[in-house]
Amino acid sequence: MELTDKDQAPGEKPETDGSKRNFLKLVLTVGGLATVGSFASMFRLLLFVPSPNAGSNVPLVWPSIKIANVSTLDPTKPLRFNYPLVETPSVLLKLGQQAENGVGPDSDIVAFSNICQHLGCFYSVLPAGTSPPCNQSFKSVGPQGYCCCHGGEYDFVHSAKVIGGPPPRPVPQVTLKYDSSTGDIYAIGMGAPTIFGHGTPGTSDAAGVLQNDLTGGTIVTDATVFSGT
Repeated sequence: MELTDKDQAPGEKPETDGSKRNFLKLVLTVGGLATVGSFASMFRLLLFVPSPNAGSNVPLVWPSIKIANVSTLDPTKPLRFNYPLVETPSVLLKLGQQAENGVGPDSDIVAFSNICQHLGCFYSVLPAGTSPPCNQSFKSVGPQGYCCCHGGEYDFVHSAKVIGGPPPRPVPQVTLKYDSSTGDIYAIGMGAPTIFGHGTPGTSDAAGVLQNDLTGGTIVTDATVFSGT
């Protein structure tokens, strides 16, 4: 038995074939738009290429830069250069004696952060038997760093270990690579601990050092070298 409009329940509106068709069109339209939107989003994701160092999942990489050639090095004149950031100075030294992690024909070429681990001052570099500009009564017994702010001392032969004053830890050593075919010396990384002022003081795990030392400034792309003490 077919119901007529009069047979509908009280308050119930009659449903026409036209309204059914309109409803189906709406469902199909919304579904189609959702499908197109999904494909459009997927397409945008496929086209997206993150910029260098964008986001926490993009790995950081130590820059590799040429600092000097072994033929130009003078044991009395340290070379200062910025590494791994433009804002973090380091110093390259030819000690004249074999050193821990030293490179070159005599394993005597080393480099370190030039920022003291005590309060962040720049320390002086002293060849053996010399004095810092702030303390003429002090004579170094070997190649070392001396911080005029508070008397911090670092032994360059033994990975800049602390041998005097208040620094709580050695300054980080720059990892060097020596090309024996050309005599060129490259900076290719930093050792622990993290550079003063970058990250948690004293961070020593490799991932933490990399993350801390490569943030907070501009990563170097080439070496700017300054000579002097």
